[in-house]
Amino acid sequence: QVHLVESGGGLVQTGGSLRLSCAASGSIFSIIDMGWYREAPGKQRELVATITGAGSTNYADSVKGRFTNSRDNVKNTIYLQMNSLNPEDTAVYYCNIRLLTNALYSYWGQGTQVTVSA
Repeated sequence: QVHLVESGGGLVQTGGSLRLSCAASGSIFSIIDMGWYREAPGKQRELVATITGAGSTNYADSVKGRFTNSRDNVKNTIYLQMNSLNPEDTAVYYCNIRLLTNALYSYWGQGTQVTVSA
């Protein structure tokens, strides 16, 4: 079992920055990737950024150049640095981890609200 705890959400003005953190605990091995997804009101959950076990990153086109996903392997924590935020970034942000052991496992955090005011 894996437990994910997110932190760092909040309210920020357009153009501002926030940093989200996601700490993973439990049986963490054979990581495929860890990443961030977001869900805005009335919209489907969408990928924001992921980082593989080997350290390769992937970003949604809408956040490229503004968001940076990084990982601290010692702490089993990932970070999402979000710069130049705009109201379209307003959503609940969820942390996710995917593991491949005897099967594919996917775990989600509880979500953290990010609100960007105009």
